Amino acid sequence: MFKRLTAFAHAVIILTLLAACGTNGAGGAGNGAAAGSADSSGNSGSADKITIKYWYAFGDKIEEAKLHMVNEFNESQDKIEVIAEHQGGYDDLHAKVQAAFAAGNAPAVTDLEIASTGVFARSGMLEELTSFAERDKDELKLDDFNPGLMGNAYVDGKLFGLPFMRSTPILYKNVTMLKDAGLDPAGPKSWEELEEYSRVLKEKGKLGMTVPVDIWFYEALVAQSGGQMLSEDGKTAMFNSAAGAAPVEFWKRLASEGLIKMPVGDEAGATADKDWANQLSAFKFASTAGVTASLEIAKGNGFELETSFMPANESYGVPTGGCQLVMTSKSTAEEKEAAWTFIKWMTSKENTIYQHKHVGYLPTRMSAVESDELKQHFEQYPQFKVAVDQLEYARPRPMENAYPEIAKIIKEAIEKAILDPGTSPQDALNGAAEKANKLLSK
Repeated sequence: MFKRLTAFAHAVIILTLLAACGTNGAGGAGNGAAAGSADSSGNSGSADKITIKYWYAFGDKIEEAKLHMVNEFNESQDKIEVIAEHQGGYDDLHAKVQAAFAAGNAPAVTDLEIASTGVFARSGMLEELTSFAERDKDELKLDDFNPGLMGNAYVDGKLFGLPFMRSTPILYKNVTMLKDAGLDPAGPKSWEELEEYSRVLKEKGKLGMTVPVDIWFYEALVAQSGGQMLSEDGKTAMFNSAAGAAPVEFWKRLASEGLIKMPVGDEAGATADKDWANQLSAFKFASTAGVTASLEIAKGNGFELETSFMPANESYGVPTGGCQLVMTSKSTAEEKEAAWTFIKWMTSKENTIYQHKHVGYLPTRMSAVESDELKQHFEQYPQFKVAVDQLEYARPRPMENAYPEIAKIIKEAIEKAILDPGTSPQDALNGAAEKANKLLSK
């Protein structure tokens, strides 16, 4: 059946299965607020202005930052009016963009979670940005973007997005709990140390970590074990290798001994956040996008917070995450020029500094990292710099069209292996790999 589907129809099916990546600390429903105003026809009320829509994901601090930047853009000039509209999390946003594209009224600009770039680009929904970037190369300074964040910006050698609010998972530590337990707050730096710390914390009636079965975190642990999710050509599953089984075996053993807690279901991420906030768990894996909010939680609950690299196995390793800004392909030429002007504004050095300080997402430009403003910020709040330094060990996420569905299959297999004493991690992953290979071959 799948072979008879068009690329667009295939994309519509699999993206409905996409689970938002890195939503721990980065999620939250917004209130639907929009920057700018429009009448029922979509016009801003000024015949001289070009009006375009920008659809975005997530609320709270993330929404505050996005709306602030949109308002600043609208006030900075009198040629373009951007109407910003909240569309939920990444999976909700992607589904709505697809439906709007099919109906002929897609936003000119949208956030796009990086692993979905390939699906959207190959289905024809995205405008290629290569010619825009080459034309405005002196202004854009494409080589100023951190190389570790550019892997998912290209599809088949063509540029389709610019890094915007980008992230990696990091380790959040309750330093107060560690000190009270007689543990060195500089650790844990390895899986072995994480287990050792968790055993000491268990003696104190605490958990080492509450961690959901999250594909993003699993990808990190596979990378740390020297493995990869898919083959280089994207045609074969590789996650059922020894390196792919190692994280599940580690999680299952620690969970069975009561050293960590692994909730499942839609509230698993929220449970991990609550356990950490309520000082039931000393550690959590979460997006760097949650640094600002987590600092506020720690202050409010009376404990000290530090961040660090995710503990290493054979080496350190993390996937990147978050979104980039993309342009949809059915806009008019005039709207595309307006969209490009807006995308350049949102990804500028000044705005990457602002959104990093306001939220915690990675500063995407090297000039921002090297600026005096961020150097001073890092000195005052070293928790923000960890993710920047960890980029040395970062890798892009798979962008094969089938990967969103494969990610769901892997998650279900891991949950079964952890919850069912009679299911081995290797057997569960072998079954998932068999299903994945069928999807990758279509």
